Amino acid sequence: MSVQTDPDVSEELSRKRAGFVGLGLMGGHMAANLLKAGWNVTGWNRSAAALDDFAARGGMRAADVASLRDEPVIIFMLPDLSYIEDAAAGLLAGWAEEPPGQGTVVVVMSSVSPAAVREFGVRVSAASRGNAVVVDAPVSGGTKGAEDGTLAIMAGAGEQDFQRLLPLFSAMGGTVRRLGPLGSGSLAKACNQLIVGTTTAALAEAAELAERSGMDVAALYEVLAGGLAGSRVLDIVGPRLAAKDYEPTGPAKFMHKDLSFVLESAAAVEAAVPMATAGAQLYAELKRQGLGDLDLAAVRQTIANLSRDASHKQ
Repeated sequence: MSVQTDPDVSEELSRKRAGFVGLGLMGGHMAANLLKAGWNVTGWNRSAAALDDFAARGGMRAADVASLRDEPVIIFMLPDLSYIEDAAAGLLAGWAEEPPGQGTVVVVMSSVSPAAVREFGVRVSAASRGNAVVVDAPVSGGTKGAEDGTLAIMAGAGEQDFQRLLPLFSAMGGTVRRLGPLGSGSLAKACNQLIVGTTTAALAEAAELAERSGMDVAALYEVLAGGLAGSRVLDIVGPRLAAKDYEPTGPAKFMHKDLSFVLESAAAVEAAVPMATAGAQLYAELKRQGLGDLDLAAVRQTIANLSRDASHKQ
């Protein structure tokens, strides 16, 4: 349920004020697009280099996350909820002593567990004496979408809170939708990752099969793109799969994490997810092979290694 908004908080939000925590591969571009759209953004990042780049673009530096306490909206773009909880510990401790303005919003834009982000919302509400609300708004579109400001943003929020944040989201994304209450955005992202992860794995499997059979993978993908097998995943990840280019645009290990959220959510509603189950096993194998820090396309190398191991056993 949405909280009543303090007039001062609404005014500060209308003045386009925001805090941003996590200025990495995705967050740096997202924060830069807020600056381009006229937002006054105060950022914090663990490493100084990213913060220096942000400041050079016109952003303001925060000494620590706790110093963002009076921002009307604070965005977190960190690898997982455990990182967010650690980063926000001082912020919540400060709010427990002196609550923020009513209507303050904490926006989780990372890929996190739907169940865990709902629990985080309860803790934030308790620490802020009900004055702050959590919205989950994970994104899809990769580093290119983050840079271009064309991300798909999937929000879990009350309608009033979503409408207040719409100008903020629109500065970072091309497709912005409210999917339901807190946790709905994270579930939508889990579904997104189910499709992206298993489609990438299927394309990698097809590439290995085709190449071992003497076929040109790039030519195969060109034909596939013109038929029913064509997809955005093929368009974006296909060239990297064909070229065996595993330079990271985002670590592949996160796909295993995201698919674990699919399994968790499916278990809660007793839904069968055979593709997610197989995908989670494959990306767990990718991590076991030490490929987790490479690009998602490295799942092709995982399959190649499995093929090599199988041939050695014969």
